[in-house]
Amino acid sequence: MAEHTGRRCCLGWDFSTQQVKVVAVDAELNVFYEDSVHFDRDLLEFGTQGGVHVHEDGLTVTSPVLMWVQALDIILEKMKASGFDFSQVLALSGAGQQHGSVYWKSGASQVLASLSPDLLLHEQLQACFSISDCPVWMDSSTTAQCRQLEATVGGAQALSCLTGSRAYERFTGNQIAKLYQQNPEAYSHTERISLVSSFAASLFLGSHSPIDYSDGSGMNLLRIQDKIWSQACLGACAPHLEEKLGLPVPSCSVVGAISSYFVQRYGFPPGCKVVAFTGDNPASLAGMRLEEGDIAVSLGTSDTLFLWLQEPTPTLEGHIFCNPVDPQHYMALLCFKNGSLMREKIRDELASSSWSEFSKALQSTEMGNSGNLGFYFDVMEITPEIIGRHRFSAENHECLRQRFWPPEEHLTTETSCRPCSWNRCALFRGCEVSPKSQISCCPNPRSVSGKRPSEFIRGICIVKINYVLFSKRSTRPSSSGMPCLSRES
Repeated sequence: MAEHTGRRCCLGWDFSTQQVKVVAVDAELNVFYEDSVHFDRDLLEFGTQGGVHVHEDGLTVTSPVLMWVQALDIILEKMKASGFDFSQVLALSGAGQQHGSVYWKSGASQVLASLSPDLLLHEQLQACFSISDCPVWMDSSTTAQCRQLEATVGGAQALSCLTGSRAYERFTGNQIAKLYQQNPEAYSHTERISLVSSFAASLFLGSHSPIDYSDGSGMNLLRIQDKIWSQACLGACAPHLEEKLGLPVPSCSVVGAISSYFVQRYGFPPGCKVVAFTGDNPASLAGMRLEEGDIAVSLGTSDTLFLWLQEPTPTLEGHIFCNPVDPQHYMALLCFKNGSLMREKIRDELASSSWSEFSKALQSTEMGNSGNLGFYFDVMEITPEIIGRHRFSAENHECLRQRFWPPEEHLTTETSCRPCSWNRCALFRGCEVSPKSQISCCPNPRSVSGKRPSEFIRGICIVKINYVLFSKRSTRPSSSGMPCLSRES
């Protein structure tokens, strides 16, 4: 218990697809506390699989908003029971799964501002949401809304130049348009629409937190050059949308002090700063401390490839987001939906649910897998748009029956063909890999090694709020003037 007391620190939170995680980082940048709540395992009453509900149409994918709130309650209560000294927390920030949206019901702001420290959050917020199951990034049910949005602004390329991406089904603007068209009553009763990131920050603030530029870039609504909402896109999605979104802010903004609820119930200091939360992909770029020319690959529930850009060059493939560290720069991102869950499914089918057996099978095959290729997309992929399992022999003949291949060849093709796609798409984005470039890979710890919170949570916590906490530390200035940790630290 003593090791959790008397250490000045900041907290980093991650509201991801499958769990909520927290790390505590002290003034020497050491992680001295971490914990997580896994939705499928720890919150069985919500009945999720992989943290989500896949609906009967196979396209609609949602998550219960109160599940996220209850997971936060559980972690905070565990921290309190362990003797964690909340009075030493000077600031907090975090990340949320991108594109997911939360719909605050009229009157929710009054409830947030008057929370009772005698009750848990989920007990007090049950009536605060217009819809109980929120659309998340795995949803692909909004194709009609995507085509409507693109038509409004002059086509897919025009939308990409404006917002950094063509219309994608998982992007929040299209999800909002679907809600307005199919459930106008719920939309009319909504006072605020948050991303998962700004929703999480709102819980700590006790008021509606603004959406940050970087996560806001994944909505098909933000003009990435001007960093303001596009009136044309807003109008194409739903009426009165701008007032429901609020004004976006830079990703490193201090959005306020922590709510009195956390001061009274857990002992946070009243001056504890809440720094804007951002999306998990921008957080990964910040946490990896990338610079121009560096490339990172993140292996999570989705697989992503991302890099730092000075100038945006939007195309019809991939995404350009506002940079979470330097608001004058950008980041490019490619997202692949069939990530860790697909790998786990193949492992369970062909390697007796064992990563050790999986690894042995990989090592038993020769480099290149004798020319055999396989693509495994059990849900509709983003890049490219395709579904199904497709296997090809060295002679370029499709193998329609799985039994013609031994298990080790399936495992090898599942792991080797995705990097080929990454490489092709990175080149398509105009990325040049030079001898000075750093290529980093950050695997999802839960899926690969069984460890708890990933490194990027620590990174986003450090990069975004070290200037608030530890201003005397050696820093290097960024082009935006905000100090950042040196790459040597």
